[in-house]
Amino acid sequence: MKKLCGILIICLCFVGIMRQAHADIDKDKAVEMVENLTKEGIEKIINSNASPQEKNEIFRKLFSENLDLDFIGRYVLGRYWRTASASQKKEFINLYREFNVITWSKRFDEFKGKKFVFSGTSSASNPNQIFVNTKVPMEEGNPVSVKWRVCDHNNKLKIIDIIIENVSLAQTARNEYTAFIAKSPKGLEGLLENLREKIKQ
Repeated sequence: MKKLCGILIICLCFVGIMRQAHADIDKDKAVEMVENLTKEGIEKIINSNASPQEKNEIFRKLFSENLDLDFIGRYVLGRYWRTASASQKKEFINLYREFNVITWSKRFDEFKGKKFVFSGTSSASNPNQIFVNTKVPMEEGNPVSVKWRVCDHNNKLKIIDIIIENVSLAQTARNEYTAFIAKSPKGLEGLLENLREKIKQ
């Protein structure tokens, strides 16, 4: 009986430790982070008279500081991440960041003169993640829905996905890139060559 009680106490302590390790993400801090990113970063740059090169440089800094590119890179490559070499992983992360800098520098121009309106948060399946919900009112049609998936990793908040009009950027990239690798005679190296070429263009 004493042994059974001892085992139960150990189990309860273990559960308590696990609950602490997987504590829910701080909603207020997640919202504050995305507010700083949108208001002090994205809105300022898209509404400025900065050149495309200057915009790209600012977006590059914003992405590096606020996005967990290593996490996103692993997710986007799926099973191919495990078989990639260290140099391929590093190059993919750099190319993926650069490609998105150029893409989103242009995409966010659609929101010129607009502001992100915050509409609370919604829970994710992982307690260490949360969705920060925003909308961008447009002159015509319905507001554009933009959801930011924020993750707490070792007490550091990072964005791991952006969902625009219910389309996940990470999932879309994963579907596109893994399909490309599967069809390419060069596999992952073929994808890296493709991204290099797109960035040059």
